[in-house]
Amino acid sequence: MDLGLKDRVYVVTGGGRGLGLAAARELVAEGARTVITSRNEKDAAAAAAGLGGNAVGVGADNADPETPERLIAAAREHFGRFDGLLISVGGPPAGLIGDISDEQWRSAFDSVFLGAVRLARAAVQELSEGGVVGLVLSSSVHEPITNLAISNGLRPGLAGFAKSLATEVGPRGIRVLGLSPGRIDTDRVRELDAMSGDPEAARASSTAGIPLGRYGAPEEFGRAAAFFLSPAASYLTGVVIPVDGGMRRGF
Repeated sequence: MDLGLKDRVYVVTGGGRGLGLAAARELVAEGARTVITSRNEKDAAAAAAGLGGNAVGVGADNADPETPERLIAAAREHFGRFDGLLISVGGPPAGLIGDISDEQWRSAFDSVFLGAVRLARAAVQELSEGGVVGLVLSSSVHEPITNLAISNGLRPGLAGFAKSLATEVGPRGIRVLGLSPGRIDTDRVRELDAMSGDPEAARASSTAGIPLGRYGAPEEFGRAAAFFLSPAASYLTGVVIPVDGGMRRGF
């Protein structure tokens, strides 16, 4: 199946590792060109180098108000156009509500929530018909996750924002959607399992609730992201798509 990605240009934030990198890798494999970001410029450059000449790395913090303009400009400077944006950001600190400080909430709000809102808002102002904005969310959009109070508080709000934005920009032919990863085998998920004190038991317990009986591989998430960001998914907008092996039991 031709996804129609050849020579299209996407910005992928949080692309230095994990789900962002997995998505960028699949986009490039399908013929797209990408601007990959990471807070650490060396990490962004190294990730881009691993993808060849169709990727460039930029050091950028999603919480910085100047980041959206810089990234869109970088896409046009390096590749001559801008067709879409995938917003990914490292997970906020784990913890129960009573253990999280105001400063942790503010910092997470700036990077996870407000940073994503700014990026999406700037992108839709610059995109033309056929453009797309995707947000990497979490299964906490649908059901709170124990010990991830910040994620439980912020991710559902982003899903609501994405739905509202999809309605507003749909008449211009621009799509907005969310991707809700479950237990994907990334460093972040392994760190969360390790916090239990018995990572093997934690993994076994989580796996027991996944109908496919295993954690997802990053490339499986990446392939899903590439498809939903592509012109092949041109009639899909305003939804949050679970990429979770069937872990979510609701419709």
